[in-house]
Amino acid sequence: MSLKLCQAHCFNHHAKYFCASNIAQCSRFSTTPTGTTISPFLHQNLIRILSHKICTAQSCTRAAPQVSRTYSRRKHGDADRRGGRNTQGLPLDGIRVLDLSRVLAGPYATMLLADQGATVTKVERPGVGDETRQWGPPFVGGESTYFLGVNRNKQSIAVDMKHPEGLEIVRKLIRQSDVLIENYLPGTLDRIGIGWEEAKLLNPRLIYASITGYGQTGPYAMRGGYDVVASAIGGLMHITGPRGGEPCKVGVAMTDLTSGMYCHSAILAGLLARERTGVGMRVDCSLLASQVASLVNVASAFLNAQHDARPLGTAHDSIVPYQAFPTRDSHVVVAAMNDVQFGKLCRCLELESLAANEQFATNPQRVVHRVELIRILSECFRTRTTSEWCDVLATSGLAFGPINNIAQVFADPQVQHENMVMEFEHPTAGPVRVPGMAVKYSVDTAHGARSPNDADVTPPPLLGQHTQTVLHEQLGLSLARVQELINSDVVFQARDM
Repeated sequence: MSLKLCQAHCFNHHAKYFCASNIAQCSRFSTTPTGTTISPFLHQNLIRILSHKICTAQSCTRAAPQVSRTYSRRKHGDADRRGGRNTQGLPLDGIRVLDLSRVLAGPYATMLLADQGATVTKVERPGVGDETRQWGPPFVGGESTYFLGVNRNKQSIAVDMKHPEGLEIVRKLIRQSDVLIENYLPGTLDRIGIGWEEAKLLNPRLIYASITGYGQTGPYAMRGGYDVVASAIGGLMHITGPRGGEPCKVGVAMTDLTSGMYCHSAILAGLLARERTGVGMRVDCSLLASQVASLVNVASAFLNAQHDARPLGTAHDSIVPYQAFPTRDSHVVVAAMNDVQFGKLCRCLELESLAANEQFATNPQRVVHRVELIRILSECFRTRTTSEWCDVLATSGLAFGPINNIAQVFADPQVQHENMVMEFEHPTAGPVRVPGMAVKYSVDTAHGARSPNDADVTPPPLLGQHTQTVLHEQLGLSLARVQELINSDVVFQARDM
């Protein structure tokens, strides 16, 4: 990074830049003069904002962010060079996504789109940003590991949408976007003039995706929606946990993640439909609807046979055996989905007589006599270690495996073979590793296509890291005008790292 002071004049002679020379690095937590503990992220951004106010170009030797490219409307096949990422040849190259969402469901959907080559511009509140930036510990280099996990390959601009000029910036971005995704309470964006009805007038080809807790209308519409509550109302907690125990939350926010995946696929359907019709559409997802739709066989059992499922720990309501069994040192999970597989399991356990027993010969009978069968199998599995049982079952053709902790997950040979760890260099956190893409793509490179699996990855952005770039290169604002917006707190630009 150049330290030439003259670069400060790329904005104007009143430009203000961050001077970090006398500011200590954040520790895990920082304490205000009143004794209030704040997160490293919030501490860093308070420093960044204050420093923009007190450090002038004449006294600061920190370089100005360099901007040398001129904006042109990207077309399909062009490379997205911002942040050093090349999207040329990726499935969604040329698609612009305006991300007004926060937390998990929306950011997860936009991360999937970004992985596939879309240019995602994340709009955040100056000084605060996405709430997950402050969710921790753990923090790495002042950054929440939660935020790092779902925001790769994105740009961040910090814009005050309550300010008329900030709102106008968002309107201009809407005009240039293919997709908008938001997760505000119903009516919030309508009240400030960027709801669906207004947005489609600004851009008739826009795919406008909303993720709410409970939908746009109805008795719960104005309630706040979070994964844990939607999973409770939607029945997931009722069927999760040990038999006879307290209701349990799934270990990750599966209702949020499912909603994000539903929204992602709906956006792709909207883009495909637009190719035929020439116009955009409204896509409306909710956590509750996503959760209820995901009940699948459990819901079908109730709706068609009035069977109310119950929590069974690791077991299955309609298949036996299909669960974890205690071994000498831990647990092993075994699934025998049909009668043939059950016979194989009995042979591996040297319990061939069970397969011939009329009480266990068919799956419906095994479900009826579940308690007795599981007792017999559990006694057998306790005679060896998990590793020993995995060796016994290795050539059986059955589905089985240990219950891994998270360290064991990423040490697992199949997980490593699937390249399920993605690594990149973050400007403050240093080397960062996150789970890789779940889908593997095979493409015909002879026609210029590239697989998302082979694409370069950019780290989750700092708050407002790309404000200047987007406003200048994409919207065509002069650097002097951008600096005026920064000085008036309409937007925020992260210091150049």
